[in-house]
Amino acid sequence: MPARNTVKNYIENTYYHIFNRGVEERDIYRDDKDYKVFLGFLKRYLTPTVQNEVQPRWKSNLYGEVKLSAYSLMPNHFHLLIKQMTREGMTRFIRALMNSYVRYFNQKYKRVGGLFQGIFKAVPVDNETYLLHLSRYIHLNPLALQNMTMSKLEDYYCSYGEYIGKRSTSWIYPDEILGYFGSKLIGVSSYDSYRDFVEKYQGNSADILGGLILE
Repeated sequence: MPARNTVKNYIENTYYHIFNRGVEERDIYRDDKDYKVFLGFLKRYLTPTVQNEVQPRWKSNLYGEVKLSAYSLMPNHFHLLIKQMTREGMTRFIRALMNSYVRYFNQKYKRVGGLFQGIFKAVPVDNETYLLHLSRYIHLNPLALQNMTMSKLEDYYCSYGEYIGKRSTSWIYPDEILGYFGSKLIGVSSYDSYRDFVEKYQGNSADILGGLILE
């Protein structure tokens, strides 16, 4: 029987919480360059080629198959909030991302073998409340585990900066989540901005999310 959260039968136009960690919980990012290289691979697979540019095979196969809504990178694991746009898009995207990063990491640190703890985990996000609280959980993950301040979180290796207007990144799509603020969602409508929701909400998003939490 497949392990929990590893069945690869994904639905189009559906959000998923994606998670993976280093084998034996070892660090997968050892310095700033490692974080930046991983982000570079995200950008590679999430952006189109320039007009009239010869399009590499990997980009023609992957661009447009998923949309990245949120992410956070921790020393030994990563979280991605992805919307699958095509039937096999997410599996193909994550496989390409992880394989590219493992090749880089093994070459840099002169090692062989797997880097990640088996197959990535994925859980579908099936309602708006879960979607909002999952984005909050992902963005606060570094704060809880890295012992940092909110001001530092804005510049950390996560998408919080895109959500509060500090950065604009073409391959990150926060608009759908940000669009809920000012809506009538219970427990969320009282917040005038996403920043208020993340920083001032008194409840624990992990309690609301339950099985959507992957660690």
